[in-house]
Amino acid sequence: MEFVVIKGRASEFETEALAVTLYEEDKQLPARLRPLDEKMHGLLREVMDAGDFEGKANQIAVLYTRGAIPAKRIVLTGLGKQADLDREKLRGAFAKAAQKVRSLNVKKFAVDLELGGFSLAAAEVAEAIAEGVYLGLYQFTPFKTLERDKFKELKEFVFLGEKEGTFSEIIMAVKIAETICRAVCFARDLVSTPGNEMTPSDLAREAQALAAARDKVHLRILEAGEMKELGMNALLGVAGGSCQPPKFIILDYRGGRRGKAPVVLVGKGLTFDSGGISLKPAEKMNEMKTDMAGGAAVMGAIMAAADLHLPLNIVGLIPATENLPSGSAYKPGDILTSLSGQTIEVVNTDAEGRLILVDALAYADNFKPAAIIDIATLTGACVVALGDNVSGLLGTDDELKAALKTAAETTGEKVWELPLWEEYHELIKSDIADFKNAAGRSAGTITAAAFLSKFVGAYPWAHLDIAGPAHTAQDKPYIPKGASGVGVRLLTRYLRDLAHDDVSRKGRQKKISKILD
Repeated sequence: MEFVVIKGRASEFETEALAVTLYEEDKQLPARLRPLDEKMHGLLREVMDAGDFEGKANQIAVLYTRGAIPAKRIVLTGLGKQADLDREKLRGAFAKAAQKVRSLNVKKFAVDLELGGFSLAAAEVAEAIAEGVYLGLYQFTPFKTLERDKFKELKEFVFLGEKEGTFSEIIMAVKIAETICRAVCFARDLVSTPGNEMTPSDLAREAQALAAARDKVHLRILEAGEMKELGMNALLGVAGGSCQPPKFIILDYRGGRRGKAPVVLVGKGLTFDSGGISLKPAEKMNEMKTDMAGGAAVMGAIMAAADLHLPLNIVGLIPATENLPSGSAYKPGDILTSLSGQTIEVVNTDAEGRLILVDALAYADNFKPAAIIDIATLTGACVVALGDNVSGLLGTDDELKAALKTAAETTGEKVWELPLWEEYHELIKSDIADFKNAAGRSAGTITAAAFLSKFVGAYPWAHLDIAGPAHTAQDKPYIPKGASGVGVRLLTRYLRDLAHDDVSRKGRQKKISKILD
């Protein structure tokens, strides 16, 4: 699908479908739509007066113009209450509108950016709409072989505006949205691919392709022998039950100045998780192909950052393996010596994600990072605590956590902070090793994060538990059923904000220098 920005009036633009927005408060036809309604001989007014369209959020209705205007169809799109309208509601409304248009096998769809009485700038509106349309139309079809000719696709989405002065900002905003959404869909594809087609080696090949297509992204992959030499025995312990070799994927994006401390992103890369010897129930085990959603999010964020040419240094670390039961699998009661040198008593082999992450977190120290953020489908306890729509946030640095919360508010990828008090750290102490990898049912998300914190070092660190929103069992406005790609937009927004702050800081420093001179 192609996004196009054009100067023009909605009432004069020829297209197969034209989105027209209304709010719940619009009991009468708003002034901004009267010129269009006059050309349509009062059709919009008639629909509103009859009460057939109430402007509720995500409400969609299609009207045929019968040649009254160049647009063949009007797609009435409800935005809900005007006071409540934000980026997230825009994404949802236009995702539903685009899905409706696609269902009609329409190829070209347009929207007038003049929504009326909305506080966001036109560029911000355009970015949110583009995100909703792009992400809402996602389909995962590589393994569908029957009736492929019946798949429907929207080919072009047009943004219409009359204020020429804002065009450059709108064009840039739409390009940014398209770039980020492409990375989200890349991550969705990785997570949706079944475990037999997305082994650790396959994930490494995807990382190789990502790096090969971008000049400033460099790839290194540690094999099992190198991991052994380094002492990554926690990761190797988890990998021991599988015949698929583990991979430690290092993606290094060098967009900032040489020597500047990087942000290190660490993503859990369990390409399939059976639970190991502590075997999971059979029900929904098929969904455990999604246990590498954290690793996919890191890869997507690196892709987006590189394609946006962010002036930052970013390192992505993805420990990738399967967790399977076999004669060579690690067992409850085993003790593993991690890369940090600290020992771990294994009390549950299904608490494997934290084991592969601790070796990655310890490895991150080699980069002397400005900050470390790990992201993982780590605990079912997080789903119990926060549900399917919210990620858990924990960490040791208030400024870093605050920045992630701000990014979450902007992107709609919700996070909720949980405490990491000292009392929780007592629960992960082992009688026979330094720590144990599970502390029981109580506060499972928090004790998992407390465990991770022991391997981070002295750097600012935050942990995102995405077990809930990584995969959805039902359609949401712009997240079709299945892999959500959660974390890509959140991390990219955080990185964009960080880059913007750095640029602004440099600008301020230059101004100060001029004043001092």
